Amino acid sequence: MTEPKGRPPNKPYKGKKRPAAGKLKPGSDERLKKIFASIGVPEQKPFKPDPFQEKALEVIQYGDCLVTAPTGAGKTWIAEQAIRQTLAQQGKAWYASPLKALTNSKYNEFAGIFGDKNIGILTGDRKENVDAPITVGTTEILRNQLYDAMHRGEDLDTDFVILDEAHYLGDEDRGVVWEETMIYLPVRIPMLLLSATIGNAGRIAGWLESIRGRTCYVVEETRRPVPLYPLFLHPSGTLFPLLSGQKSKKTSQMLYKKVLKYVNNKQALRFRQFHQLPKMGEILRVLNKYRLLPAIFFLKSRADCDNALRLCPKAAVNDSPERKEKRCRRIDALIADTPHIADHKQMNELRHVGVAAHHSGQLPAWKLLIETLMTEGLLDAVFATSTVAAGVNFPARTIMFLNSDRFNGREFVPLTPTEFHQMTGRAGRRGMDNIGFAVLIPGRFMDIRLMAKLFHAPASDVYSQIKINFSMVLNLLLSHTPEEARVLLEKSFATYLLTTKGRKKKFRAIFGDDPDILWHEFLRHLDFLKEKEYVTEDDRLTEDGRWASQLRIDHPLMVAEGFRRGLFPHTDPAILAGIMASFVNERETDDESIPDAEIPKSLLKRYELVNKGLNPFSIELMRSGFEAPDLYFLPALTLYLWARGAPWEKVLEISGMAEGDQAMLILRTADNLRHIRNIGHVFPEAAETAITAIELILRDPVISTHDL
Repeated sequence: MTEPKGRPPNKPYKGKKRPAAGKLKPGSDERLKKIFASIGVPEQKPFKPDPFQEKALEVIQYGDCLVTAPTGAGKTWIAEQAIRQTLAQQGKAWYASPLKALTNSKYNEFAGIFGDKNIGILTGDRKENVDAPITVGTTEILRNQLYDAMHRGEDLDTDFVILDEAHYLGDEDRGVVWEETMIYLPVRIPMLLLSATIGNAGRIAGWLESIRGRTCYVVEETRRPVPLYPLFLHPSGTLFPLLSGQKSKKTSQMLYKKVLKYVNNKQALRFRQFHQLPKMGEILRVLNKYRLLPAIFFLKSRADCDNALRLCPKAAVNDSPERKEKRCRRIDALIADTPHIADHKQMNELRHVGVAAHHSGQLPAWKLLIETLMTEGLLDAVFATSTVAAGVNFPARTIMFLNSDRFNGREFVPLTPTEFHQMTGRAGRRGMDNIGFAVLIPGRFMDIRLMAKLFHAPASDVYSQIKINFSMVLNLLLSHTPEEARVLLEKSFATYLLTTKGRKKKFRAIFGDDPDILWHEFLRHLDFLKEKEYVTEDDRLTEDGRWASQLRIDHPLMVAEGFRRGLFPHTDPAILAGIMASFVNERETDDESIPDAEIPKSLLKRYELVNKGLNPFSIELMRSGFEAPDLYFLPALTLYLWARGAPWEKVLEISGMAEGDQAMLILRTADNLRHIRNIGHVFPEAAETAITAIELILRDPVISTHDL
């Protein structure tokens, strides 16, 4: 098998075969006796805010504030108190977060604090109590509200904005939404930005001050709420300190002497592996002996997470009869409203072993069940991909690393300091642990020297990821002339980085050296929109341009052209859902493998009409240097069948997708259908059909009738 690109350089030893470890015999280095003695639950004391929390609450009275602090340090408390201050002044607050799951979690948390009547939620899937003084929603919804407010010439109906996970500004795919939100937000509305530790917080604050004309205070906290101790698990079963305790740039001085000896020995003992995974049951017994459970194991793939369960013991290593009974009762209560997951193939491990896999291939309801049980201390271990480190809150006493790299969707790349710190941020539960641990398990894809450096590496810088797209251009032209839009683009973080001192080579590699690159891209998009008569020659939106601006989706022009040319069904909700799924789908599918007996003629006829009708426009887009999606039939078929009431198992059988991927396709299709609903003043029949389609596809097990 070809090794994936980007793997760290520690190739397996090619000389004499290294001996494999037998059954692990739990042991620990003498130096760890004192460390392990500190394990336990901290003394419960009355809550007292940390100095950085008090400082943040003080400075938001005078300007914007960017708070950077480790995971679990207490950033949400700052948001809670800031909201209290806003409500005390009869004001309204908007809390924006990057993920629907995180937004739902914050909504439930804040409802318990401020009362159901005082909080509303906006995620696309949910729209409740929108006139409440507190709104919790996704950042995309907030950005869209800013578009609408600018179009109507109105001010945003809020007095305070909190942007959670503000380091998403540097996210390659979604950072543009954060940047647009910061640019468009009226200056009168203070911003509180909550972020994981980032290396260039001062530069971000400087940019915000330059475009908003008000001070942006930086409040930094580097101290973890629970101290972290790094360990190394030798293949014999003995735990060693990973680091020597000396601060040095040389790993030979940084690593504990016995670990360094192992690293330098090419014939050293290694874990007996099953498809590159060690026997998890033996590792759990070692962790249990030294009271290091519960643990989160970070693995490189979904398959590894699932396979790890097969390598666990048949019974929990850390269970009492009372704990097991409590876990089973809790599972029964949590799955009452989601009957599909009651028969989940991993339910046996969850109930009887107290372990679980957690990754994006699983249904949202199953993942939420795992998160709830882990948070409540009812599981010993969760096997997860690195995506669990961001946006999901279930810490553990110990974090286990089996790889020093991660898959970014294209190739394996070494962990960055920010990714590493997000993962280790899950080690140590505030109020439940005196100390947290991060354990390295040596293996083929573990670069121990790199990981040692990451423990002391400063946080990564955040760079602009702004990109011009057709949706942005259309929405800016709703309320701005091109020259006014140019002024907004000149306020971008990208332009700031390109025109101020201290530019980084990495950023120049993304944007080049042209400070007007965004303006040039804007004009290139504008020219195409004029050519296709979405914009007039005097830079005003045509009627088509105005309604197309409401399609705030990935491929707005392709969908707009479909409506222009009368290609989409206006009366059949199942076929409309299927066609929209083809636009949402991002993966190549094997349409040739679909049995003829499974293909409805009405759907195929419409799909071929859409594909053929849009092909010339797709070619024009690509010839002009723009992206156009490849439309596949298989996702259309699966959504059509699901909308027509086909069983979930049947849909999965035909699609060949993991449950989580199929659910995500359905949820994203629903998002696209909502935007069709938004153009109901032009296409009323299609809008009504889209509403019906949404109701047909959003059902168990994709969503449950009640939150877990």
